[in-house]
Amino acid sequence: MVGKGIEDINVEMPRDVYNTGKEVPTFNAYLTAIVRDSEGRVVKVHRQRSRSPTANFIGLMLPLTYFNNTNSSFTLTNLGGNTYGYRPGLGTGIQCISYPAPGTGPSTRLAMIQVGSGQQSNPYSARSLAAPIANGSGAGQLVYGQPSIPPNITVSGSEAYFIISQSFYNNSGSTITITEVGIVLRIYFVATNNVSATNFGNTLVWYDVLSSAISIPNGGTLVIYYTFTVNP
Repeated sequence: MVGKGIEDINVEMPRDVYNTGKEVPTFNAYLTAIVRDSEGRVVKVHRQRSRSPTANFIGLMLPLTYFNNTNSSFTLTNLGGNTYGYRPGLGTGIQCISYPAPGTGPSTRLAMIQVGSGQQSNPYSARSLAAPIANGSGAGQLVYGQPSIPPNITVSGSEAYFIISQSFYNNSGSTITITEVGIVLRIYFVATNNVSATNFGNTLVWYDVLSSAISIPNGGTLVIYYTFTVNP
């Protein structure tokens, strides 16, 4: 821009780029937790905004053009600390991510919603929960149920959403308190010619520190729901 007004860049700023305070979010994610006691009575309902995709998630969402233009790969890190130079592409035998399919074959899928008793200040850099709670009936453990995934995305008017959930059972003999939650995918890299597959293992893609701790009494249950909504 040259001539009169060059000193003030706002002179030519379109009016519709200003924040009017009336914008509607196009995407929201919520975490809901419901705790029941040993007799099935609801003793706590917790709900908070979820804002915490991890670096692994961001890397998986990068478009193919990013890798082509930068001639680089993105380092994914799984729960065991193993790394993989992820670089999708087009061509025979290139290792790409195969997204959820039925059965137990080499397809990337939701492994679990994991809970823990620690916290991390930077969710983006989280590669695992700070203090994950193990699956079991021993002291300090919770029995993990199977994750629930909807077969379809629900569309209602201009809104679309899906919900994933998982139950946890406290048979440890004492109260268990959780302060962190994560979404873990089991990632497979499958060759485009479908002749080979690599099991990269469980990988943290979403991480939340709870705004307040949640306690599950002995004999009680916890159900965690993640709701992802477009145009809420």
